[in-house]
Amino acid sequence: MLRDGPIPLLLHGLIEYAAGVLFIVAPLVLDYESGAATGVSVAVGVVILVVAAISAFPTGLIPRIPVSVHVTLDFVLAAFLIAAPFVLSFSDETEPTAFFVILGIAHLLITIGTRFLPSRSESAPVEP
Repeated sequence: MLRDGPIPLLLHGLIEYAAGVLFIVAPLVLDYESGAATGVSVAVGVVILVVAAISAFPTGLIPRIPVSVHVTLDFVLAAFLIAAPFVLSFSDETEPTAFFVILGIAHLLITIGTRFLPSRSESAPVEP
């Protein structure tokens, strides 16, 4: 399940903090008309920030969520972001629909491309 992609785990964590803030400010910047889109965007932003902060990542503040659980949550979140405009009935509004779908796809690609496992040189024992 864990991949060995080109994106370092540290960068993945930093991207998640930025995405969380982006989801919180998006309704203000993009001027969402839908209350559902606004509420979901802010809630998703808060969830992303909390999960990033409590994950066992180099960027985690309180490492409580194992990496394997975080990866699963990332895939669930990506699917939710892509489906949300259609399931929560704000797909008639272009800005939040495009924002959610594009960031959902980006989140999926970043998760697939992240190096969650330490490299062989990092995990090899150091000889005296």
